Amino acid sequence: MNLEVLYRQVIMDHYKNPRHKGLKGYPNVHLRNPSCGDDVTVEAKIENEVLKDVNHEGSGCSICCSSASVLCELMTGKTITEAQEIINNYYRMIKGEEIDNEECLEEALVYQGVSKFPARIKCATISWKALEDLIGEAKSEGK
Repeated sequence: MNLEVLYRQVIMDHYKNPRHKGLKGYPNVHLRNPSCGDDVTVEAKIENEVLKDVNHEGSGCSICCSSASVLCELMTGKTITEAQEIINNYYRMIKGEEIDNEECLEEALVYQGVSKFPARIKCATISWKALEDLIGEAKSEGK
């Protein structure tokens, strides 16, 4: 089995069986991509600079929805500093740039092929941008 097929299977598994789906009432950020219809809300329970619980809700293409699932699974339990490093590496990977720490991306590595499809970059990053915004809000509030 080649890597591309494996990546596709991981993406479809997270799309059909999303992890951390459903909001619990934590602070959240809602983002929408009007050009393609992707619509996502990401929430996080942040205590002592640790993402204790990260969840998502929304609709969109398989890339958008599966990426939100992978994001929430990956980020739950991470510190804000770790989360920011992961987000920065993810953005670099999506843009086809060199990654500082490939291991930190874990399952999110399946989206590295998105860099070849510029129209899909927003799909793969919208939930990540929502969490990035949420972390920024939490930091400004001193959480």
